[in-house]
Amino acid sequence: MNYEELLATRRQGRLYQTELPIGEFCRMQIDGKYRSVVHVRKEMLDNIKFGEALKAECDRNLSLADSHIIHFRPVVEQGEITRLDLEPGQYVPLCHVLNEHPAIVAEPHFMEQFTRGLLEAAAFLHSHGLRYVCFSPQTVFLRKGDQAVMLLSCGSYYQALSDQKAFYADGKADYVAPEVLEGGTVDERCDIYSIGKLLETVFADAQLPLAYRKAFKKATAQMPEDRYASPEDMLRSIDRRRGTYRSLVTLAVAAVVALLVVGLYFDLMPEQENIEFVKPAPHTATDDLIDDGFRPEDLGVVPADSMSEEAVATQREYNAKAEEIFRKRYEKEADRILSKIYNSKNMGNTEKNFRAMSESNVKELLKAQEELAADAAIDPARSHAIATEIIERLTNQKKAAIGMGSNANGVQK
Repeated sequence: MNYEELLATRRQGRLYQTELPIGEFCRMQIDGKYRSVVHVRKEMLDNIKFGEALKAECDRNLSLADSHIIHFRPVVEQGEITRLDLEPGQYVPLCHVLNEHPAIVAEPHFMEQFTRGLLEAAAFLHSHGLRYVCFSPQTVFLRKGDQAVMLLSCGSYYQALSDQKAFYADGKADYVAPEVLEGGTVDERCDIYSIGKLLETVFADAQLPLAYRKAFKKATAQMPEDRYASPEDMLRSIDRRRGTYRSLVTLAVAAVVALLVVGLYFDLMPEQENIEFVKPAPHTATDDLIDDGFRPEDLGVVPADSMSEEAVATQREYNAKAEEIFRKRYEKEADRILSKIYNSKNMGNTEKNFRAMSESNVKELLKAQEELAADAAIDPARSHAIATEIIERLTNQKKAAIGMGSNANGVQK
């Protein structure tokens, strides 16, 4: 017993009650188990034509071997069939499925599966000379689990009834072909009409592909000759239209891709520029000043040898001050850099790590020398000599301070 059946037992009610043309379908408890049954309409039990038709359907039903057909056996009371016991299985009327799970129509492949299931079931019945007549949310079932289409009672057995509108009461007449309600011919085209009407109802709020919209429109034509001749024709038409639509979409996508490729090709190709030829200007001879007896003194350039003693003394004083500034600044910077090499912590490193750090700091000393020499505007050779002197002096001082020669603080091998 599943959850729905447990709730129904507590309420002492019936599950999935649905009015069929021949009676009421429901799931009810019989001998401690829930079973699907159809209670035959009591008002029809006295109708001889209905009784004969129901008996004929019961005799034929078990011989219909198809996965879309629900089989049943009659229960006879006082010589009359009062109930139909359906074969074991979970069959839910479509109207209850749509009411409880309306989003099912938007599930992937449901439209194709449901449409194909209806047409295949109808084609099977037609191959045995039967017509379902009324495909409606009350008379079409879905099997729990795989949502397969299931059919129960064929309307063609009851075409001899005089009042077809009364037989298909409670809204089911909306899904019956007009010619059937008027007492006309019951054939394959009337089932096509009923299937089209059901599909229009089920997918009324769904985004129907073009292939389905055109198929439903043709299936529900008022004149039988304007409809599809058989379920197979309708199914082939849908498949053909879908195939054509997919081909057109594929072609359109291919065309767009081709245009993008061509556009990208021309976009990446270098543009050829038209270069206008320009005649070069005539070359004019330049005068060689040297040949004309030019002297640098005429432009105010004075050789060093011609400087006065006062100018030479001033230049020497300027150079001395510049070297003093460089010496003070570089000594401070060198002391900072060398302190990173010669300290008790670094001297405990391995020889490899010590050398790596020393090389890095030597580069830093050289960079500081170049920058400070440029700031002080002194000759690079002179700055190098001063820097070498300062580095040697500071190095000896720091080695002596940390006891470079002791084994305890020496560099590890």
